[in-house]
Amino acid sequence: MVLASRSASAPSTARSTVASSGSGASASASARAELAGFLRSRRERLTPDRVGLPPGGRRRTPGLRREEVAMLSGIGVTWYTWLEQGRDITPSAQVLDALARALLLDPDERAHLHLLATGSRPDDAGDPAGCSVVTADHVELLARFEGVPACIQTAKFDILAANATYRFLITDIDEGPLEDRSCMVRAFLDPVWRSAYDDWEATTTRMVARLRAAMPSHLDDPSWTGLVERMRTSSERFDELWQRHDLTRDGARDQVFHLPRAGDVTVRFTRLYLDEAASVHLNVLQPVDEEDARRLAALAPASVPRVTMRPTLAERLGDELSARDGGRLGEYAA
Repeated sequence: MVLASRSASAPSTARSTVASSGSGASASASARAELAGFLRSRRERLTPDRVGLPPGGRRRTPGLRREEVAMLSGIGVTWYTWLEQGRDITPSAQVLDALARALLLDPDERAHLHLLATGSRPDDAGDPAGCSVVTADHVELLARFEGVPACIQTAKFDILAANATYRFLITDIDEGPLEDRSCMVRAFLDPVWRSAYDDWEATTTRMVARLRAAMPSHLDDPSWTGLVERMRTSSERFDELWQRHDLTRDGARDQVFHLPRAGDVTVRFTRLYLDEAASVHLNVLQPVDEEDARRLAALAPASVPRVTMRPTLAERLGDELSARDGGRLGEYAA
């Protein structure tokens, strides 16, 4: 995670929109430079179709244009350009949230954007991703499912933590941007994951129906609405299923996988909820026979950490986990 003002010529309407509603303290030069780089990196990773825009002809550089980000977030092109140039201006919390939505930032990235721009996290950034539910005991339990795929997952299929066997079940789940550490994203957008499911159509139907069933509690959460927007623009299959409005809260079931490293295995999904709202759960993929168990146990390289976690979770629990059992449980990485 990534850790000179022109007030005279700026339009008064834009200045009132962008000016901070807080203390008014501006970020340091180094923080402004980090903010500029962060915004550029997130703009350049997006494509017009991801945000519902037409291609717009040939592009000299990858990603969205500055004017497209400005239009999507409802701010002036000049103001957005100044932010990417590291100018000494202080955007309001409303503008930062509009940028977060336009750039499809996840909760960790949104909090990081606020921190760079204002020096503090947004007031509602306690833990929209569900990391606050997870304790060191949960992560230690996850590590003890050695040789059995297990992860801690949110109701919108984000993976908060995974043991090494789950991490390497199909492809390395930790590879790529943080927004792609999601079973929903991988199942629909990663062709290797698609081919790994023996019943991909039935599986994706259940996944979208589960997301639909959980959605009413998160209609104002940009991480949820952003995921739906991304998936609808990136996957015709998802968009078709989303428009059906099917609902399910399916329980334990068997799943056949065609795994790139292990061949065909059958597992039983078992879901253990970690909070009363059923927003975070421990997902265990139990092998159904000894041959499946043998194949799964050989998936993870011996040199990798026993558990990997999202950055916010690793930051909060890392010291406690490393101190347990004389450091035996200290191999955790973000």
